[in-house]
Amino acid sequence: MRKVAPIETRKSDHIKINLEEDVRSGLTSGLENYHFIHEALPELDLGQVDTSLSLFGKKLAAPILISSMTGGTEQAGEINQRLAEAAQECGVAMGVGSQRAALEEPQQIPTYAITRKVAPDVLLFANLGAVQLNYGYGIDECRRVVEMIRADALILHLNPLQEAVQAGGDTNFASLAKKIEGICIKLEKPVIIKEVGWGISERTAKILADCGVAAIDVAGAGGTSWSQVEMYRAPDEFTRQLAATFVGWGIPTADSILNVRKAVPDMKVFASGGLKDGLDIAKCIALGATLGGMAGNFLKAAAVSSEKAVDLIRLITRQIQVSMFAAGIVDLKHLEHIILKK
Repeated sequence: MRKVAPIETRKSDHIKINLEEDVRSGLTSGLENYHFIHEALPELDLGQVDTSLSLFGKKLAAPILISSMTGGTEQAGEINQRLAEAAQECGVAMGVGSQRAALEEPQQIPTYAITRKVAPDVLLFANLGAVQLNYGYGIDECRRVVEMIRADALILHLNPLQEAVQAGGDTNFASLAKKIEGICIKLEKPVIIKEVGWGISERTAKILADCGVAAIDVAGAGGTSWSQVEMYRAPDEFTRQLAATFVGWGIPTADSILNVRKAVPDMKVFASGGLKDGLDIAKCIALGATLGGMAGNFLKAAAVSSEKAVDLIRLITRQIQVSMFAAGIVDLKHLEHIILKK
């Protein structure tokens, strides 16, 4: 039997690999196939263009989500602090990485709890792997991670391919929908389901809607491929080759958004997976998303400083605003109804 690395070691490996190695999917997000119609006479003042919205009772300055990334190590705690400081200053949403590390190793709780301490006003998402509901976790653990960071909602992430290609992965995803439904019923906060980089099909969207989830983060193919991350972590050649097989696997982000919108038109959709900038976020909103999330770009910025993360958020916000301005769109409600060229 292969020895499974401790959670803290895995978390450290993930940060190092994402910062130093090429872990991109072999697919693109699909957003490059969509374009706004340029309006030479937008009949707007750029200052009028409003990127703000309200979600789960919180006001956001822009439809930006600092996607769930990390926690569970000292370095991860520093990164989470910097990201949270930036989110607080700029008025955007943030998710933390899987909090299983803090449940199993309570000394790691501060690496997650720091987020609410420095960002009292942000829309903040707790995070657990949904598959852990098949390995002894239940409503108590879900409540604990929400309370740990005083989160506004809980993300349960789905990562079957990642678990299948890593040594010692948790691969029992059988009958999981019923347990997700139970959490949706019992938890006092909204439940969000998030893929981790391989997208959402129409079939899965319908199942999740029946479970009662409040939103789906499609996390489509086109950005970080966690099978590539696991390839770099592989303890032997067999596992390395297994993980490497799936570099081109998944449903691109643009297609994933459309899948959810077709299957469950009223579902809130968060778009992540290969988004490069504010123009991509604007395209995602036009396709039917509510927020656009990024991880890798923010990780690299926060590895330097919170100021770098603030600069990045401000740039992305301005990119969204200019995209809307040049397409003659005054606010996000109007952006939601724009038809993109393909």
